[in-house]
Amino acid sequence: MAKHVVVFDYGSGNLRSAQRAMERTGAEVEVTADFETALNADGLVVPGVGAFAACMAGLRAALGDRLIGRRLAGGRPVLGICVGMQILFARGVEHGVETEGCGEWPGTVERLKAPVVPHMGWNIVEAPEDSVLFAGIDPAERFYFVHSYGVRHWELTDTPLVPPKVTWSEHGERFVAAVENGPLSATQFHPEKSGDAGAHLLRNWVRSL
Repeated sequence: MAKHVVVFDYGSGNLRSAQRAMERTGAEVEVTADFETALNADGLVVPGVGAFAACMAGLRAALGDRLIGRRLAGGRPVLGICVGMQILFARGVEHGVETEGCGEWPGTVERLKAPVVPHMGWNIVEAPEDSVLFAGIDPAERFYFVHSYGVRHWELTDTPLVPPKVTWSEHGERFVAAVENGPLSATQFHPEKSGDAGAHLLRNWVRSL
């Protein structure tokens, strides 16, 4: 039976692109802002584009922060993409203004220190050997990034029983490219725009639901 995946519509993110990419995995996909539908789905995708503060405002208005918290408390999988990953951290700093995030992980989303920003285009990543998301994907594969901000330091040092799997990439400096932490997964790059490698990653996630 096909897995039921909800792409959460809180006013941010390329919803149709995410929907089509998830449908190609064989999942039954619904784009909705309905809390109960999103809460009870097999998997929840939280996309995001643009500014951290605007995404958080939209997410809170749609009760998305509570939705994410409730799902994770019940061990139900969530996948954040791009700014949908960034808002999972404790805070974002843009133009000197600090905005509180969902706080699922400690850490700060801040402007990348690189000669050219935004970081836009294809880049390789450095994934842990036991990664579920990147299982079966050639380490030389590239993924598609579009962002000016990122998490430059992984701060969850009070390690839980099963340490999160953190994937890194580099643009001027190292930054977090993906995280796998129990039911919560996230990517800074856009798997839905990353060709065969991105499609493989999304299939891996759907298979894990």
